[in-house]
Amino acid sequence: MKHYEPGRTWKGARVTVMGLGLFGGGVGAARFAVQQDAKVTVTDLRSAEQLTESLDALNGLPIRYVLGRHEEADFEGADIVIASPAVPVQSPFLARARDAGAHLTTEILLVAERCRGNVIAVTGSNGKTTTTSLIGAILSIHDARTVTGGNLGKSLLETVDQIAPGTPVVLELSSFQLEWLGPVHWYPHVAVITNLTPNHLDRHGTFASYVEAKRQIVAYQPAEAHAVLNARDENVRALRSMTSARVHWFDSANALQDGTWLAEGNVVSSIGGPAHYVMPASEVPLPGAHNLENVLAAVAATEIMGVPVPAIRSAVSSFRPVEHRLELVRTVNGVRYFNDSIATTPESAICALRAFPEKTLLLIAGGYDKKTPFDSLGAEIAKRATALITVGATSDKIRKEAVRAGFPEERIFPAGTLEKAVQTAFSLAQPGQAVSLSPACASYDQFRNFEERGRMFKRLVLELPENPGSERDGRDKMNNSS
Repeated sequence: MKHYEPGRTWKGARVTVMGLGLFGGGVGAARFAVQQDAKVTVTDLRSAEQLTESLDALNGLPIRYVLGRHEEADFEGADIVIASPAVPVQSPFLARARDAGAHLTTEILLVAERCRGNVIAVTGSNGKTTTTSLIGAILSIHDARTVTGGNLGKSLLETVDQIAPGTPVVLELSSFQLEWLGPVHWYPHVAVITNLTPNHLDRHGTFASYVEAKRQIVAYQPAEAHAVLNARDENVRALRSMTSARVHWFDSANALQDGTWLAEGNVVSSIGGPAHYVMPASEVPLPGAHNLENVLAAVAATEIMGVPVPAIRSAVSSFRPVEHRLELVRTVNGVRYFNDSIATTPESAICALRAFPEKTLLLIAGGYDKKTPFDSLGAEIAKRATALITVGATSDKIRKEAVRAGFPEERIFPAGTLEKAVQTAFSLAQPGQAVSLSPACASYDQFRNFEERGRMFKRLVLELPENPGSERDGRDKMNNSS
């Protein structure tokens, strides 16, 4: 097998980028390969029409495209294959490339190999995007050189060689990306694990395999590195014995010897010394108890990095929600509409339900089936939702679990499509209530990704008319279904 270490020229090498995608990693990999004077082929099972934005970003570059299919020759004849993290490691096309002697890598692995900055890496089943963004915002106040990337839709690969030693680099990492990083024994200076619940079982097969992928973020950390772990999550706590790093905890309820927690409505920290006040929890501009946990994790990580408390408080209090994460879109006729399209797991949808008073939320849920169970979501719907509007492939599964948990069937409204779901919510919701698109599922059954789904939801909500009559209709329908 050929090896292309950092610094070794790729000039003239035959590079196949497998999986262009829509999140930026494939575009970054292709641009990087072109910059290295390689002979670049991009191949993706999706069509040109489905990849319009990514193809536009590469317009004019000397790239050969094979779209709508993969061809064996592009793998058997490659010197280097840069695979999308979404491509299973066991792919037969990757096996052909490996057998032919090609060097296999990914965009995030190329970044990790070349990055000279101090990496703070975040993973978890839920909350990792918000936590990554919080850490990036805090560190940016302290050090303007800070860069943020990874599983966020923007590749750092094109600019990684410009990152100076010591620069804070904040990376969100998925289980797919960590599957590639683990075998090379890569590790970050600070690792953060927000929580671990079943996810991507369609890819990993079992929860144990999923946890094993996530474990790679701490598995090879040395004693001088740091791990920030969720003390309230038993699956995360179990990783304590699997890292040599210094462990710091965060906990929303209990004081900690070395960590962050909530006490009497305040964020408190004992990172690096005695317990000290950081900020009132009331200044956190993000709804829900889960976001307080995200803040606790971010405070721990940034104090480890030497950020003073005033800078942390300033950055957190001025932080704005990440797009598609409980993002307030609009208030119509006294009803607030939230775009939470990034909530692609049952646990993240549960967080959304818990962010609102009981029986005030109309939940829009459903989508692509990742083979995750919905029993816990059903129980939370029964306890907290006032109506359930279902869409997508998992519509019936979510409905059955909600009914099993005691939620009235007459308050469940199968909509099928997002357009119909928004119209249904508009006709049902009463002033003072909220509507949230918190799907608990991926989007691939009806959309290219959660971003496309979220932006369509926002467009549909922005098109809703200010119509006081709909409030009366909604009250009548809800009262008649009681």
